[in-house]
Amino acid sequence: MTEVLRAHEVHVVREGVPLLQEVSLSVRAGEHWALLGANGAGKTTLLGLLGAVAHPTRGRVEVLGRRLGTVDLRELRAYVGHVNPRHPLRSPLSVRDVVLTGLTNSVERQPRWAPTAEQEHRADRLIDTLGLAGRTGARWPTLSQGERGRALIARALMPDPRLLLLDEPATGLDLPGRERLLEALDALRRDHPRLATVLVTHHLEELPAGTTHALLLRDGRELARGPVDSVLTGDLLGACFGLPLALERRDGRWSVRIARAA
Repeated sequence: MTEVLRAHEVHVVREGVPLLQEVSLSVRAGEHWALLGANGAGKTTLLGLLGAVAHPTRGRVEVLGRRLGTVDLRELRAYVGHVNPRHPLRSPLSVRDVVLTGLTNSVERQPRWAPTAEQEHRADRLIDTLGLAGRTGARWPTLSQGERGRALIARALMPDPRLLLLDEPATGLDLPGRERLLEALDALRRDHPRLATVLVTHHLEELPAGTTHALLLRDGRELARGPVDSVLTGDLLGACFGLPLALERRDGRWSVRIARAA
């Protein structure tokens, strides 16, 4: 399969503080990765490198075959869908208009810019895939947090990226909102089989059933990476979070609890 991302022995130091140390990762088309770790483990820092938002202090990062440091980051980011749950929209745009701003990489609709009929049709298809077909004309202030999250995923997909990055997309969602989001992500996987995704979370319950690989981070270092069946084990996850943990997987979804002493 085509390689979409490669990070090799990446280090990130900010103001003398090491945030990432010797982290490596390779993501191929159609793979769906989870980045897991406690708060402060370095997940969001790594996601920023993978999304061409920042450079590593040392090491090599290639996004879509282009090495960071040798390419214009703004140009590269046009090919990466990066979902920011803190989208700074202030005006009451409709769901369709929010999704269409993914084409202009702007928060608001651009003056004197109008989408083509084909682009509007693509926006409507994505809105439907993300489970918002009945909310196409709904205004941003009236949306629930879960609806906003799914609208932002549709927005990120408008330029037809090969890579989608999700930074804790289920944060703040209630149970129905989380489940609708995960259903939408699984539908996305079925409808776009070549799309690669990387999802950051520290809750196993927030992982879609279609997750294929995982990387565990602890204190900025890689603890384990590879196919989920070999990485998401009680022993490894317990070492990652510093607790004795027991995992269970049913119908592709995970649950976790503190393991009781024998």
